[in-house]
Amino acid sequence: LEGSIAVTGSAVQWLRDQLGIIKSASEIEALAASVEDTGGAYFVPAFSGLFAPYWRSDARGAIVGLSRFHNRGHLARATLEAICFQTRAVLDAMVDDSGVRLELLKVDGGGGATGNAMLTQLRADVLGVPVVRPVVAETTALGAAYAAGLATGFWKDLEDLRQNWKADRRWEPRWSVDQRETTYRGWQKAVERTLNWVDVG
Repeated sequence: LEGSIAVTGSAVQWLRDQLGIIKSASEIEALAASVEDTGGAYFVPAFSGLFAPYWRSDARGAIVGLSRFHNRGHLARATLEAICFQTRAVLDAMVDDSGVRLELLKVDGGGGATGNAMLTQLRADVLGVPVVRPVVAETTALGAAYAAGLATGFWKDLEDLRQNWKADRRWEPRWSVDQRETTYRGWQKAVERTLNWVDVG
């Protein structure tokens, strides 16, 4: 099963390039950590509609739940949480389709998201499962190397490849079930506010 999300890391780029809230993408982690939570604010980065599992091209981005209390730290944290909530929406659809519950999420990729410890902790919190990052995060290149190695006989079989995988770091969920579900309900409410914004068809 696969789920496509339109805007994740590019939401961080938007904070940097369009709003100027951060000077580099790596700054978002410290800025988001400067607040304890989002203060009830949600950012739905539906810049080009919402992809899986919503499939709504009429949606557009929204920042909701703001008061004069909120600052750029809250927006930074809401941006990271938005990545996690979109992942949760896809994961919930996969569980509905397959009946299989996720026990562990393995993250990879060489971008800033994999190296952002706060984002990874939020993933564990929002999904309610441990998250593991491997030692070798560039798994696309690694997969190509594995395929070539199997084809040439460098590795005997898939079990050889499994033995190569090593965990770098593991994050455990910290949020209570009540916090997880209450926060996610707020996200779903925010998503509703983005729908029917553009006339399509």
